[in-house]
Amino acid sequence: MDAPDSILVLTTGGTIDKQYFDALSKYQITDSIVTRLLEVARVRHPYQVEEVLRKDSIDLTEEDRAQIVQHVRGAQLARIVITHGTDTMTVTAAALASIPHKTIVLTGALAPARFSESDAAFNLGMAFATAQTAAPGVYIAINGSVFRGADVIKNHDLGCFVRRQP
Repeated sequence: MDAPDSILVLTTGGTIDKQYFDALSKYQITDSIVTRLLEVARVRHPYQVEEVLRKDSIDLTEEDRAQIVQHVRGAQLARIVITHGTDTMTVTAAALASIPHKTIVLTGALAPARFSESDAAFNLGMAFATAQTAAPGVYIAINGSVFRGADVIKNHDLGCFVRRQP
């Protein structure tokens, strides 16, 4: 049985799980590396990892988002981290906003976790900590900041997330 403070980590794909194949000359989403990142970090807090999707976020459909929402809504655990592509992370955050009594934290990476200079491990750690300490709601934890899901946009020109201007 899961401890009451266990964290459910849901993987959906995105850059965090991309790998470069020279023969194909392109990136592809492969098996999630999230469990390995948590093992390398020596995480002892109880968690479980489940794959929901394996897609780049620009390819997510409304049906895919509905599947993510349904998975979160039906989860027994109240603290949830979702790894997600950064391009449409805020769209999924908005879709999750109506779920009460759960702390939901989305995170991802601007460089694949398999790269030595990736932001993935740091972002996952931030999301994991946010899931343990934040009040119920939807958050995005990325690149040293934690945002309320509704208060952030991705600035594609700067390659980072920023607070939404009123």
